[in-house]
Amino acid sequence: MREHSQTELQRKLIQKGFKAQAVAHALQDLIAQNLLSDERFTEAFVMSRRERGTGPVKIQAELQQRGIDNELIGRYLDFRDPDWLDLAQQAREKKFGRELPAEYQLKSQQARFLANRGFSHEQIRRVLDAEFETG
Repeated sequence: MREHSQTELQRKLIQKGFKAQAVAHALQDLIAQNLLSDERFTEAFVMSRRERGTGPVKIQAELQQRGIDNELIGRYLDFRDPDWLDLAQQAREKKFGRELPAEYQLKSQQARFLANRGFSHEQIRRVLDAEFETG
C-alpha cells in the first residue's frame, strides 16, 4: 500500500463508479482521520522518485498531475539543492561512463538523456561542463 494524493484517490474512486458527492465526503473523513495527506504523499513521492534517479523537473510535473499545488511542491522539492547535480552526474556516468563527451552529437545525446530523466537545463549544463567534474 502506498500514499495517494487527494486528487489521485478521488479520480480513482470516481472511475470505479462511485458518486462524486460520496467520494468527496469519504475523502474529507480520511483527511480528518489523518489517513489521507497530500503533504505526506508529496514527501514520500519526492523521496521515492529521487531514489530512482528522477530529476526535479519530472518530479514536479508528476506531482502537478496528481493535483499537488506548487506551494506544497516547493516545500519538498528544491531545484537549487546541490544533490541534484550529484544525482544527474551519477545517472550520466552510469549510462555513458566517466569520460565527458567531446563531440557535439554525443553531448546532445547525453543532454537529451538527462532531460528525459527530469533534470533542468542548468543542471544538465553543469553536469556536462568539464569544470563541474574538476570543481
